[in-house]
Amino acid sequence: MRSAAWVDTHEEGGFRANGRPEESTAVPPLRPGTAPGRVQTILVIDDDEDLRDTVALMLEKEGYRVTVAAEGRIGYEQTLMLKPDLLLVDLRLPGMNGVEVCKQLRAASVPTPIIVLSAVGDEIDKVLLLEIGADDYVVKPFGARELIARIRAVLRRSCNDSQKIMHVGEIVVDLERRVVTRGDEEIKFTPAEYNLLVYLLQHPDRPLTRDMILNAVWGYDFMPNTRTVDAHVLKLRQKVEVDPNVPRHILTVHGVGYRFLP
Repeated sequence: MRSAAWVDTHEEGGFRANGRPEESTAVPPLRPGTAPGRVQTILVIDDDEDLRDTVALMLEKEGYRVTVAAEGRIGYEQTLMLKPDLLLVDLRLPGMNGVEVCKQLRAASVPTPIIVLSAVGDEIDKVLLLEIGADDYVVKPFGARELIARIRAVLRRSCNDSQKIMHVGEIVVDLERRVVTRGDEEIKFTPAEYNLLVYLLQHPDRPLTRDMILNAVWGYDFMPNTRTVDAHVLKLRQKVEVDPNVPRHILTVHGVGYRFLP
């Protein structure tokens, strides 16, 4: 089975050699932001049948509802139709690959969180994945606990967007539609710029270090220098501030990072 190469079978709470999850008597905890009786749906898009089945069994064991797709185009269409809570998308897919799935979903203003699955040998640009709209990525082979932890973290961030409309001066941020407007004009943001803006909005009037911003917006495994944050803040100011040279909302805290004032 190919999935044995992709899923760590040795970690505690992981998988047996046959790819089946270890039995557990533990009761899955209620996930943050999930009301009692509300079952979250995860769509797994991967052409490796063994891996699909293994991951699906593991997720169902954790209390999620799981749907699967073997091709990018089918997964894209199922996302539009089923509106799952989260996508697991393999980078290498027949037809429409994982990058195209992300790009087309974001172009269609679909806000569903996306975790990309990539092989060790894939030449991926981690910045590119996040720029095209992926919320996180996992490199194969991965452990069961790592995948579950990342899924919960991404869903937690998604659930924190409970306030659907937020404001920056006269700018309106529609979190549900991932649309930012000034009056009747829509302001275009890259996914990373948008995620940074939302993170600042959700943490007003407090100093945020560059490391905090990197971890929240780009992920713990992302290894850029802090200029990544500075470059994106500069672009953000150009789009939301009346005078980017004299910002009123996204302020620099010297020696620390940034602070957002509503």
